[in-house]
Amino acid sequence: MTISITVKDLEYDLPKGCIATHPVSPRSSAKLLVVENETFLHKTVSDLASLLPENALLVVNETAVLPARFKTKRAITGGIGEGLFLKQHGSIWEVMLKSNGKLRKGVLLELQNDIQLELLERVGKNWMCTCSDTRDAREILQEIGTTPIPPYILGARGDSKTDDLQDREHYQTVYADTTQNFSVAAPTAGLHFDEQLLLELETKGIQRVPVTLHVGPGTFKSIETPTIEEHEMHEENWEVCQASLDAIKEAKVAGRPVIAIGTTSVRTLESLPPLSEWPERGGLSGATSLMIAPPYDFNLVDGMLTNFHLPKSTLLTLVAAMIGMNTLKSAYAEAIGSGYRFYSYGDAMFFLSQ
Repeated sequence: MTISITVKDLEYDLPKGCIATHPVSPRSSAKLLVVENETFLHKTVSDLASLLPENALLVVNETAVLPARFKTKRAITGGIGEGLFLKQHGSIWEVMLKSNGKLRKGVLLELQNDIQLELLERVGKNWMCTCSDTRDAREILQEIGTTPIPPYILGARGDSKTDDLQDREHYQTVYADTTQNFSVAAPTAGLHFDEQLLLELETKGIQRVPVTLHVGPGTFKSIETPTIEEHEMHEENWEVCQASLDAIKEAKVAGRPVIAIGTTSVRTLESLPPLSEWPERGGLSGATSLMIAPPYDFNLVDGMLTNFHLPKSTLLTLVAAMIGMNTLKSAYAEAIGSGYRFYSYGDAMFFLSQ
């Protein structure tokens, strides 16, 4: 299949000051651009209950964000750096490292609390390390790690300092399953939901079910290849429990709209096998490197709520696959002209499949 859009289609200019450096409060007071074909309505996320079809099924990603960022100091030279934990392979940590000096096998990096990492080997852009503390990496990072706020937010903040405890709360959905803290980035569309909005949705009878996709650093990777087809898509692990499978299948069979909250929920749903192959017990799990770009026929998703995304990102190709490239460009121009806030802590857009 030939993708019908180009990398150039995914470029746009964002005026200075449009990047949200902090979320609004309450969460659901964020602006919401509702896209209905070529018509745009300006609402807030708190209006969502009135915008959804009464029989809609909401699908949310309940992964949790790990405080995966950490500071490093070379044991011998004292050189300062930083790292991002990615995953654990038995006793081995896989991390991304940034250092002023050259890193090589055998280098010792000091973290907090007398914890050390020893570099074993470089795999692509990442490093494999052993840790002097044999506890689970996630337990250690809860003590010494900081919130993996995206670089573009940190850059927009400049010299302004934000308490990490605030970011830990803000950069986590209210419905996150904290036992599933494997993500190094938030499923940001879900950040707009607060307890009041969830109550309103429940009162209206809107059913909500969870899926899990653990968000990796590849979600921020822009398309740098000459064509979209050549872009190497990142792989992320997902899981859908049996109760959620049953609810989704029931909705599709009954003709009810399935609304995904965020691109990670979309990718999880669209990575599932055909309905006829779903099990009756045990749920499903796997890994996906699915890229969604036009033309694409959605199997399960009938609409979505999503944030405004980075230029040249695969998140933009996904949105374009549902509403069309021309509508996407018009919607972004409308949002920029109307003072919407962009990216992870920013505002959102909502649409049903066009």
